[in-house]
Amino acid sequence: MKGGFLSTEALLRGGPRGLPHALERALWHLGFSDVRVVDGAGDGGADLLAVRNREQWVFQCKWSSRGPVAREGVDDLERAHSRYRADKAVLVTNTSLNGTAESRRRALASVGIKITVWDGPTLADIWERMPARIPARFGLRPYQEDAVDRIEADLAATDSALLVLATGLGKTVVGGEVIDRFLKRSPGAPVLVAAHMKDLVEQLERALWRHVDKTVLTHVLTGERKPTNLEGIVVGTVESVLGAVSTGWRPKLVMIDETHHVGEQGRFAELLDLCGDAAKFGVTATPWRGDKFDITARFGRASYTMGIAEGMAEGYLSAVDYRLFVDNIDWETVKEASEHGYSVKELNRKLFLPQRDEEIVEHFRDAWRSTHDPRAILFCQTIEHAERMAGLLAAADQSWRNASFLHSALPRQRRQILLNEFRLGRVPVITCVDVFNEGVDVPDVNLIGFLRVTHSRRIFVQQLGRGLRLSPGKDHLKALDFVTDIRRVAATLELRRSLEATDTEQLRFARGRGSKIEFSDETAGTLLDHWIEDAASLETAADEVRLQFPSQGGID
Repeated sequence: MKGGFLSTEALLRGGPRGLPHALERALWHLGFSDVRVVDGAGDGGADLLAVRNREQWVFQCKWSSRGPVAREGVDDLERAHSRYRADKAVLVTNTSLNGTAESRRRALASVGIKITVWDGPTLADIWERMPARIPARFGLRPYQEDAVDRIEADLAATDSALLVLATGLGKTVVGGEVIDRFLKRSPGAPVLVAAHMKDLVEQLERALWRHVDKTVLTHVLTGERKPTNLEGIVVGTVESVLGAVSTGWRPKLVMIDETHHVGEQGRFAELLDLCGDAAKFGVTATPWRGDKFDITARFGRASYTMGIAEGMAEGYLSAVDYRLFVDNIDWETVKEASEHGYSVKELNRKLFLPQRDEEIVEHFRDAWRSTHDPRAILFCQTIEHAERMAGLLAAADQSWRNASFLHSALPRQRRQILLNEFRLGRVPVITCVDVFNEGVDVPDVNLIGFLRVTHSRRIFVQQLGRGLRLSPGKDHLKALDFVTDIRRVAATLELRRSLEATDTEQLRFARGRGSKIEFSDETAGTLLDHWIEDAASLETAADEVRLQFPSQGGID
């Protein structure tokens, strides 16, 4: 189709929601970065925000089924230009502007507010001129090439494959390359990418745009978004995809993202059973499940695996300066633990004395001042805690006056705006609960604080992974861990042992060798290391498990 997804016919068929979606994809092809849809109530006149050459661009979309659009879009964009402190403003329409709108645009230009118009013919011309692939397409790293080859080999042999890559190593990159190669061999074949939540689905579709030709159609399928056709690649939530498959649609290739959500039973298991004839592969950074179900029972042994320690040692993840604050340990409880056989829950309640938020702020201030161009995330206990910490930080230091909180109770639009401002450095610190656990790419983060109990090894690894992505000018990640869970100590000690093991195996690269995991009290750290090493499977133990530690454990 001439004009592709920017053609007059495609934009008319897509309706008011389809225009910003098509524009979003086009902006990536035009070399923009950090493209975010912010359309919705309270959007301040903007539909999309994007960055190019460190300039903030703001876009307003006006779709019409019957001729030119009125001046409302121009007025909206004028407000957005001011609110978002934009360097460039563009009004996008599938048709054109009427006389009143054009007059208003010229009047604003006369007072220094320039609004560019991308109308229907302009969009069709953009399609013809923009490259078939998104610019600056990255080459696969050697391990990613190896992973793609092994997945393809397993799919050819058994129609099933599994990828386990630590957060920041590019599991979606590998998945996108597998899909691209499949479509090159089987043009037009239907492909399904399924995930467990809507926000992740939308991010996955954007990620796939970097891997496929602009002529390959992509669609999001959720409870709110139902495409008129399912040609090309469908990226959907498991519940919505099940509806399509149940009515007869069948993909030829299936990718399950965050595969640790696949259980022995449930929606994902039902979907995979219905797609029995399709080739299937899963990708995850954290293959562990709380119910102990082994996902290899569904996908087979991992086709390729690389964890955090190996990724650091190879130089593909940021070096980490990790500091555990153990000044709040009640050592009397340590002495009593063997005698009483405390459960994990009892031990946590007795072992860790409460820490004051004000003390945490002072430790955070020290780390902030010794970090170049700091961008920080603090993981908090609850929504209320995240909001309280953001207020405390904003009042405590001029550098943090724009500190903001981010959590699932905020509208999606507000979250997108915050992430955009965070990327631009306008918001220096974000306090959050679990929003950053999966699917959010924030490579500029170089300072992380753990202020919460995390009973899950998977969540700990996901949250740490938010800061491990490489980024220009980023030397290493600083992690401040105000531990309140004995399993967190065990998980961190296990990571330290893994890093030491990779170092002794001659994986001697600058980034990996620059990593260190230390305790605020090294004497306490040494004793905990000795004490915990003898508590089998402590890292994944349930709350009710009663632990036996060595008598005294070297503690006098």
